[in-house]
Amino acid sequence: MTPREILKKIRKIELRTRGKVQASFAGQYRSVFKGRGMNFEEVREYQPGDEVRAIDWNVTARLGEVRGDAYVKKFTEERELTVLLVVDVSASGNFGSVDMSKRELAAEVACVLAFSAVRNNDKVGLLLFSDHVELFIPPKKGRPHTLRMVREILYFQPKGRGTHPAEALTYLNRVVHQRSVVFFLSDFQTPDFTRELAMTARRHDMIAVPIIDPREEELPDVGRITLEDAETGEQLEIDTSSRSARLKFLRAVEARQAARTRELQRLHIDTIELRTGQDYAPGLRTFFRNRERRLAIPA
Repeated sequence: MTPREILKKIRKIELRTRGKVQASFAGQYRSVFKGRGMNFEEVREYQPGDEVRAIDWNVTARLGEVRGDAYVKKFTEERELTVLLVVDVSASGNFGSVDMSKRELAAEVACVLAFSAVRNNDKVGLLLFSDHVELFIPPKKGRPHTLRMVREILYFQPKGRGTHPAEALTYLNRVVHQRSVVFFLSDFQTPDFTRELAMTARRHDMIAVPIIDPREEELPDVGRITLEDAETGEQLEIDTSSRSARLKFLRAVEARQAARTRELQRLHIDTIELRTGQDYAPGLRTFFRNRERRLAIPA
């Protein structure tokens, strides 16, 4: 693909996602991802409606002697956050049985999340991994930075074909010291990495984004076929005309997905499950609504 074609595709993704960000996601993002604290802004005279507990009695004692007024401290939310997009670029992500691959869907969703963050003046960084850390782009702000990340997710050529998320999360925890919002985008076709997942969830606000292709969940009845693992090259011949073979495949998939769901719930990690060939917007909206509803419940 030529540089012109790459730029055209990235621009197309930007235009497609910008409307969604402006319409709802930026506001939803802001409502569920709060700043790290409050910044002191000024001391001003007490006004009807102000909370009594906001009165600064030291300042009131000092200035009130002259004017006889009470004074309150005014704070503003410290809004700036750091968002990290951790994206699986192993060979299995290139698979897509519909109009886009898992990697292309990951790039578009990452674009929505990144522009929502940038619109709220937050910094965004990127970590790409396969069986090792392939690329780390430190968090920054701005449209050019965001478009570069989208380009890397789409067109970066990884050296590895396998998947080793444990190494990626260990690296993340080593280089990112400030608590951040971490979106982990992967098809989760990986060896167990529960220990590193738990450690990252304790340090950061982590959201898992499993990306699934429908052909990975159910086999079509098309006779005898050969399946090949994109990461290992291992091949398996299967007769899809056999109902029992198709059912065995389906049950294995359901068991794997159920185990993943249980593990993420046990670690209190929110999940946004997305599928190629389906609009990702409803899934994102549901995630934001559920988190906003949960935050509204008094602790």
